[in-house]
Amino acid sequence: MIKAFLSALSFLTRIPAPSSQLSSKDWQKSVIFYPLVGLLIGMIIALGSVLLVEVFPLTITAFFLLVLWIWITGGLHLDGWMDLADGLGSNRSREIMLEIMKDSRVGAMGVIAAILLMIGKGMAIYELLSMNLTFLFIFSPLFARLVLICSIKAFPYKKEGGLGEGLQRYLTIPVIVLNLAFVLAITFFLLSFHGLILFILSVIVSTIFVLYVFKKLGMLTGDCYGAIIEWSECVSLFLAIAIWRLF
Repeated sequence: MIKAFLSALSFLTRIPAPSSQLSSKDWQKSVIFYPLVGLLIGMIIALGSVLLVEVFPLTITAFFLLVLWIWITGGLHLDGWMDLADGLGSNRSREIMLEIMKDSRVGAMGVIAAILLMIGKGMAIYELLSMNLTFLFIFSPLFARLVLICSIKAFPYKKEGGLGEGLQRYLTIPVIVLNLAFVLAITFFLLSFHGLILFILSVIVSTIFVLYVFKKLGMLTGDCYGAIIEWSECVSLFLAIAIWRLF
């Protein structure tokens, strides 16, 4: 289990972790710990916001946090977001969309999608900073990776030899339930009922996105997994702002 966690950490982040002796089995098991790694990412972002806001104005702090967010994940999920945007934005047949997504080059739709995502995330980060709600940065990566493992479990992965192949094997129902309980416990403990509202709405909106992608492609690929994380993170940031403004 320790090797599986280190595998998840080395794959999903740039945090140094010994990975030379990790096997393919450790990689497949690592998906169990994706929400835990998401929590760690969120804590780093929240801590960074506390430190940076003491030195810089909110606009500069928001920019640095966005850069930190991209850096700590190595831009891995952003790449998937752009590839999916290129595929879906082509408005072609399912087979051609999948071929476009495999192309290493980035098209116009991918660039546009990346710009819009970064603007949206940056504005949301700034608003949460201005509302003195920096602790909410913890939950966006956490929720996103819970949505991801549920998507991996619920929808088929049909791309032979792809990055996500084999991840479903260790995502049993008890593992999913344990991760769900883990996320709900942290959310309720830190945010009470407001946190539960944020969690439920985030999951609903993210699930709608996953269903749309699956309807278009008939499967989920590694690029889809990255896009799910980016979408879910951005959605939860927006919803956090709306919920705290309303309540």
